[in-house]
Amino acid sequence: MSSVEKLPMLAEGYERLVSDLRALREERPRIVEAIEEARAHGDLSENAEYHAAKERQGQVEATIGDLEDKVGRAQIIDPTTLSGDRVVFGATVSLLDDADKPVRYQIVGPTEADARVGRISYNSPLGKALIGRRVEDEIEVTVPAGDRSYVVEKIEFI
Repeated sequence: MSSVEKLPMLAEGYERLVSDLRALREERPRIVEAIEEARAHGDLSENAEYHAAKERQGQVEATIGDLEDKVGRAQIIDPTTLSGDRVVFGATVSLLDDADKPVRYQIVGPTEADARVGRISYNSPLGKALIGRRVEDEIEVTVPAGDRSYVVEKIEFI
């Protein structure tokens, strides 16, 4: 029997997935109505409204399946309950880059990652390089923008 791989995420990320799933489930009846209405117009071979509604239905069903999978595998982690001297999922890490410019990232799941707001996925190049590191560790990582080096300045669980 194979085990299902858990998908770590913060509570906020989980709530966003559940909210998106709820909204798509609520959209289902409207799509069915649009299909029925378009079908009533007759010849389906040249009925753009029908084809658009069927395409949207396929997209919604695929997304619902994906979200249900993620919600079912979710492992909610509260960073405030964590501690230690190593970078782990949920930790907020303050770094100095190779130009001694401070940067700060929280290690999150892939569904929550947004580097613009300081959240990087644990399976991104930098996220992978940070996991398990300690304060004052030096990190060399190749990211899409090129090779970068960082020094871990601080690890927080907030």
